[in-house]
Amino acid sequence: MLNFRLRVFYSVATFSSFTKAAEEMFITQPAVTKNIKELESELGIRLFNRISNKITLTEAGKLLLHYTEHVLTLDKKFMFDLGVLKQKFSGDLKLGASTTIGQYVLPPILAKFKMEQPEMELSLLNDNTQRIETALIEKILDLGIVEGNSKNSQLKYIPFIKDEIVAIAHSSQPLFEKDEITLNEFKEIPLVLRELGSGSLEVITEKLRLKDVKLKDLNVVMHLGSTESIKTFLANSNSIGLISINAVSKEIANGEFKIIDIADFEIVRNFYFIHLHGVPSGFTEMFIQYALSYYNQRL
Repeated sequence: MLNFRLRVFYSVATFSSFTKAAEEMFITQPAVTKNIKELESELGIRLFNRISNKITLTEAGKLLLHYTEHVLTLDKKFMFDLGVLKQKFSGDLKLGASTTIGQYVLPPILAKFKMEQPEMELSLLNDNTQRIETALIEKILDLGIVEGNSKNSQLKYIPFIKDEIVAIAHSSQPLFEKDEITLNEFKEIPLVLRELGSGSLEVITEKLRLKDVKLKDLNVVMHLGSTESIKTFLANSNSIGLISINAVSKEIANGEFKIIDIADFEIVRNFYFIHLHGVPSGFTEMFIQYALSYYNQRL
C-alpha cells in the first residue's frame, strides 16, 4: 500500500546506503537513485546530503523519515487487520536470527508458515546475537530470535524454547570412546568454540564463570564463525567442540559425532524472541504465536 518511492526512501535512510537499499529492495542502484531524485523533485527539497561516499539526511529528510515511520506502522496495521477479515494475510516480515537458530531451528517453521500464508513476504538475516540486536534497534528488522544472555535495555526479550550446548567428539578421534570426562580433563583437551560476539560463546563463558573457570583456563585452539565450520574442523582434528544439540542431532543419530558428558557441568539456555519495546505489529505477534505453537509452547 505504501508509495514505492517512500519505501525506497525509507530503505536508503535506514541503511544510509543506496547500494544496501538496492539489495534490500531487489532493484538496481540506478533505480534507487532515480526514485530518490524524483521524490526530491516532487517535494522540491533535498532529502540527503551526499559527501564523498557517505550520505546523511537533511533536515527535510529527517522530517520525512519521522512521518514515513508512522505511515509504515499504519500500513502494516491496516494490512494485518485486512488479513484478519479475509482470513488471508499479505504483508512483509523481516526476521533476524542468530546463527544456530537461523540454520537449525527456524527453517522448518518458516517452510510451514509460508505454505499456510503464501502471500506473506518473509526475509531472514542470519548473524550473531549482537548484530541482530543492532539491526532491530536500527529498525532494519521487525523481529529477532536469538541465543545468549545479553539484555539490551531498548529491546524486549520473550522466552522461546530451551536449548542445550553439548561437548562433541568426531567418530574418528580417540575421545569418541569416552562417555564422560571431568571438568579438569575438559580444561586440557583442545577445544573449538564460536567467535566473539556469538550468543553461544556468551552463554558458555557465563556457565564456566559459575564454576570459577575462565576462557583463558581452557585449551582453546580455534574460534570459528559458524557451527558447520566447527563440525568440519572437528572431523579433521583431535579436538572437541561445544555446540547446540539442535545443530548436531542428525550426526549424533548416525554415529558421526558423540556427546561427551562433562561431570557436574551442563549448559542449558533459552532462545528468545526480541523486538523493540512497545506493542509489536500484528504480523510480528502472529509469527511469535505460530512459532510457539509449532514447538507446543505458550507465553
